[in-house]
Amino acid sequence: MKKIKVAYVCVHNSCRSQMAEALTNLYYSDFFEAYSAGTETKDQINQDAVKVIKKIHNFDMNLKHKSKLIDKIPEVDVVITMGCNVSCPWLPCNYREDWGLEDPSGKNEEEFVKTQEIIFNKIKSLKERIISKEIVV
Repeated sequence: MKKIKVAYVCVHNSCRSQMAEALTNLYYSDFFEAYSAGTETKDQINQDAVKVIKKIHNFDMNLKHKSKLIDKIPEVDVVITMGCNVSCPWLPCNYREDWGLEDPSGKNEEEFVKTQEIIFNKIKSLKERIISKEIVV
């Protein structure tokens, strides 16, 4: 089976989209090929997000992740916008949805834990909806 290419996009590509890319590649790489990107970049990804993903999933995002622009990723089948609360970046795709997630940046660790849990559950749901053909990509 061909892997579904999914892009998680957000303006800065430093927190939520990075967590989504990491979790998808950690747990669903048999089904998805995941990327994250934005319309602006940061010097480094959000270190609070890095800390939480490392603590819960034993994966150091600093080793493989960096903030990147949407023109630096390949064409994708699915685009997930994270809830930019502004004009979310646009990429061509077969299916698109917005997860409307609040940015935990600047908040306490508990908010990052909640955010990664929501993201993890949404990734699982996305896979299930594609398998059941509720979503056609």
